Amino acid sequence: MSDCSLGLLLAGKWTSPEGSRAARGMSDFQVNACVDVVLSGVKLLQALGLNPGDGKDHSILHSKNDLKETFTHFMGKGAAAERFFSDKETFHDVAQVASKFPGAQHYVGGNAALIGQKFAANSDLKVLLCGPVGPKLHELLDDNVFVPPESLQEVDEFHLILEYQAGEEWGQLKAPHANRLIFSHDLSNGAMSMLEVFVSSLEEFQPDLVVLSGLHMMEGQSKEFQRKRLLEVVTSISDIPVGIPIHLELASMTSRELMSSIVHQQVFHTVTSLGLNEQELLFLSQSAAGPHSSLSSWNGVPDVGMVSDILFWILKEHGKSKSRASDLTRIHFHTLVYHILATVDGHWANQLAAVAAGARVAGTQACATETIDTSRVSLRAPHEFLTSHSEAGSRVIFNPDEPVIEWHREGVSFHFTPVLVCKDPIRTVGLGDAISAEGLFYSEVYPHY
Repeated sequence: MSDCSLGLLLAGKWTSPEGSRAARGMSDFQVNACVDVVLSGVKLLQALGLNPGDGKDHSILHSKNDLKETFTHFMGKGAAAERFFSDKETFHDVAQVASKFPGAQHYVGGNAALIGQKFAANSDLKVLLCGPVGPKLHELLDDNVFVPPESLQEVDEFHLILEYQAGEEWGQLKAPHANRLIFSHDLSNGAMSMLEVFVSSLEEFQPDLVVLSGLHMMEGQSKEFQRKRLLEVVTSISDIPVGIPIHLELASMTSRELMSSIVHQQVFHTVTSLGLNEQELLFLSQSAAGPHSSLSSWNGVPDVGMVSDILFWILKEHGKSKSRASDLTRIHFHTLVYHILATVDGHWANQLAAVAAGARVAGTQACATETIDTSRVSLRAPHEFLTSHSEAGSRVIFNPDEPVIEWHREGVSFHFTPVLVCKDPIRTVGLGDAISAEGLFYSEVYPHY
């Protein structure tokens, strides 16, 4: 996923394809926006005069060599990652080379902006984007995405997306999966400068859905700033009228302290829905002492039972209950080969269609096709799995005739579906955002929310 700043998104009333008001209709407000420059990671590193070598994960990039080592580390795993580049001048030099590189493409960037673009494709839905919007980004946005004047700025924020394909080689390295490394020197988004614009826009726009993203961008800020700004985020979210669902899209992070603060400083209690991938899920559990937190990383495809245990723990420990003043009732988990939608019973409907729609868009968008092209996709999800490892979970054998599998655990419903994975993806950036947007589009929230 791509993310650039705190993102909020609002949109006009609409009816879901199932005839129900998905997420109560949608006014979508979002705060996080940038321009993504997408290109081949190997070719850019070669153009920068960097040679293949050993990989090493750097939580913050300080130099071109740090960039090379971090890219090598994640390319070897076939895993996505996002990092902050601390040196402004070096980042500017790299960005100049990348932006002018033959074949480099410029896209709308930022989790919130990308989700907004997806929503705006529906002509009946209007989106308000609050984020630092420069001239290039403004030009790229859909006509149904509106930007308040206070969000416009003279210069765009650029994020560099270094992609690699499955089987691509660099020196002795061979990528097991197609994926990408994102990096930026983005201080304005990291400062969440559009938070106040978001708050002032609420009353006039009257959203039916709020999408929030970009909290991870604060990793480039001081711990005191992070603490203060998170409290302001919680206060701002608390001002949103009761009954408006709030979806938080997480992204790759390296600071366990920041992730723990997001979990414990009431952020989880004030949002309705979460969207996240396998890296973010495990990092969240590690940061907040959750289930299976002793794992250093997933060994290949994330174990379904372990994922289910962590999702259940989040909703039980931080979700809505009779004894806890929390609004969190929904988590949409996505990984390359399968998705799980976990919901607290009594708050959401249409989960089967929602998780299936998210899986479908993962296959079509990666292959750049309107519908699933069976010759270009493969089924890689586990054919058999346990629904839990923390308790006596059921053993499930996948039946292709019933691709969405449902199970229940103490008031939480789980909907699992495999993904038809694109064999030769055209573009990997923004898939997580498209998945979350499509899942929200088909989700129906009960009126008492």
